[in-house]
Amino acid sequence: MSLYLVEASYTPEAIAALVKNPQDRAEAIRPLVEKLGGKLHGFWFTYGDRDIIGIAEFDDPASAVGFGMAVAQSGAMKRYATTPLMTPAEAMKAMRRAAEVAYKPPR
Repeated sequence: MSLYLVEASYTPEAIAALVKNPQDRAEAIRPLVEKLGGKLHGFWFTYGDRDIIGIAEFDDPASAVGFGMAVAQSGAMKRYATTPLMTPAEAMKAMRRAAEVAYKPPR
């Protein structure tokens, strides 16, 4: 399983709905993540240009992207992004793979 960073921003209408009816959105999305075979590790409301940040674990990229599509199609988000996360060991493996090839930039 791989970890994914989820970042999203609500539409003004979704924020108005949350103000009118405060709710724990982590509990709303946890069953969706689990139905796709994943696990929600954390969910936070934030300040700034992102309203929420989450860390979820999925078996494969298709499940992670499928979750994002399910959320995005709701119309409640004006921005949504999913970023795969790598452990330091995975990053070092990528570094070693990069050393195996030589990229020549355009001239």
